[in-house]
Amino acid sequence: MTKTKIAPSLLAADFGNLQRDIEMVESSVADWHHIDVMDGVFVPNISYGMPVIKAIQKYATKPLDVHLMIIDPDRYIDTFAELGASSLTVHYEACTHLHRTVQAIKAKGMKAGVALNPHTNINLLEDIINDVDVVLIMSVNPGFGGQSFIENTYEKIRALKELIKRKNASALIEIDGGVTAKNARQLTAAGADILVAGSFIFKSENPVQTILDLKIEADGN
Repeated sequence: MTKTKIAPSLLAADFGNLQRDIEMVESSVADWHHIDVMDGVFVPNISYGMPVIKAIQKYATKPLDVHLMIIDPDRYIDTFAELGASSLTVHYEACTHLHRTVQAIKAKGMKAGVALNPHTNINLLEDIINDVDVVLIMSVNPGFGGQSFIENTYEKIRALKELIKRKNASALIEIDGGVTAKNARQLTAAGADILVAGSFIFKSENPVQTILDLKIEADGN
C-alpha cells in the first residue's frame, strides 16, 4: 500500500478545460484535489472563487483539500463546508485566534489544517499541534505557481516531525510548492505525508503518468 498522498494543485489546471483536468485527476492515483483560494490581499494574487469550486465539486469524487490564502478566513468556514471541502487549511499568519478557527473548522466536519509561510517558525505550533489534522509547509512564497523550491524546507519538515512525535500528535505534514519527482523522495524521507504539485503535473506531457511517477518516487518504490 502506498502511503504518501498526492494532491494535484488545480491552480495549475487549464481553466478552459477544467472538467477534463478534474477527470484526469480522478482517473489517476492522486488522492486529493488541492484547491488554492487567494484574495489578492494576504497574497499578491487572486485565484478562483466559490462558483468555480462549486463546478469542481460537480466532477470530483476524491476529497477536496482547500488551502485558504486569505485574510479573515473565519468568515468563509461555513461556505467551504457547504461546498464540500474535506479539509480546510488556514494560514497561521492570517489567524488572530487560531485555536478558535481550528475548532470552528472541525465543528463543520472538515479536517483542520494550518499552513506556515517559509519564514514562520515550526515552534509556533507547539500549543496547537494536538488539535490540528494537517500542517501545510509552504516550500515557496505563497501566491504564484512555478516558483523554485526553498531548500530550508527539509529542515523544517524534520523539526515539525520531531514536534509531532514529542507531543504525541497525529497531524500529517503537507508540502506545497516546487514539488517534483526529483525531490519527492527527499521530502518523504524528511517526514512529509502529502505532496502538492501543480505545474509539474499539469504541464507534463502525460499528467496521469507523472502523478504515478511522483507517488512511486515519494514512497521510494
